[in-house]
Amino acid sequence: MIDILNLALPYFGLIFIGYACGKAKGLPENGLAWMNFFLLYVSLPALLFGIMSKTPFAELNNPPFLVATTLGTVIAFFLAVIAGKLMGGLTLREATLAGLSGAYGNIGYMGPGLALAVLGTKAAAPTALIFCCDSIFLFSIVPLLIELTDRDHPSLLHAFGVVLRQIVQNPLIMSAVFGALVAAFHIPIPVALDRTIQFLQNAAAPMALFALGVTVALRPFERVPWEVPGVIAIKLLIHPLVAFGLMLLFGPFAQPWAATAVLMASLPPALNVFVIARQNDTWIEPASVAVLIGTFASVVTLTSVMWFIQSGRLVFP
Repeated sequence: MIDILNLALPYFGLIFIGYACGKAKGLPENGLAWMNFFLLYVSLPALLFGIMSKTPFAELNNPPFLVATTLGTVIAFFLAVIAGKLMGGLTLREATLAGLSGAYGNIGYMGPGLALAVLGTKAAAPTALIFCCDSIFLFSIVPLLIELTDRDHPSLLHAFGVVLRQIVQNPLIMSAVFGALVAAFHIPIPVALDRTIQFLQNAAAPMALFALGVTVALRPFERVPWEVPGVIAIKLLIHPLVAFGLMLLFGPFAQPWAATAVLMASLPPALNVFVIARQNDTWIEPASVAVLIGTFASVVTLTSVMWFIQSGRLVFP
């Protein structure tokens, strides 16, 4: 257990340091703008590109794994949508953001670094595939449902256009795609460029976790809406259980791949849930609360999953 805490605490420690700094210093949130830009458009894309480009393309070609992990995210999303409507009486527009909270884990900020720390380099390929497929699904279904509930843009064709544009303009998705192409065609990366990418990707996790803590600290916390506990339970408990069942159903998969799928499903709601809620002026305060409570609750749930993996108690045939 000490080994697990030694792995987990640096990640949660950076979040708590950021949270403490955000509470203590009280600097304006717009001061995070360049840090968030660096993370979203430079450092995290470099991390995903580096993982994908250095993974043999044959390892990336695993359709059953892609179907299983994406189906788990789809199930979690619609369960959270239903929970939002039943528990909170939300509109479809609001329930869409609740669904995002229940399905979109912190696969960008925490996922790659944590998976590699727990499972080693064998987790690189499944981590990148999960990130890419989950992002494509979630960044398709959410804007599609949002657009369909927008009275100013009722056209289905317009909604699909918005979805396609968001996917193509997403730097994280496109960096993973370009990395896969480099791996597929065995394109050599110049030494200087490769070192620059490594330098950038090393900055991704610590900066992302610190920024997450600061951003959460700056969010108002007045009350917990009725639907939020249910959504968090789906993300932290049901999603990993669904992923575990689907690994058995669609498998067998190699132990590092199946364990990575469960670990990634156990991550708390991503900070981007709040960002997307604010962009769409929908379910803003509950999204903030879901990220805050989900992050703190995952100290117990995520660490427990890591312990099950590291201790050999989570074994796949």
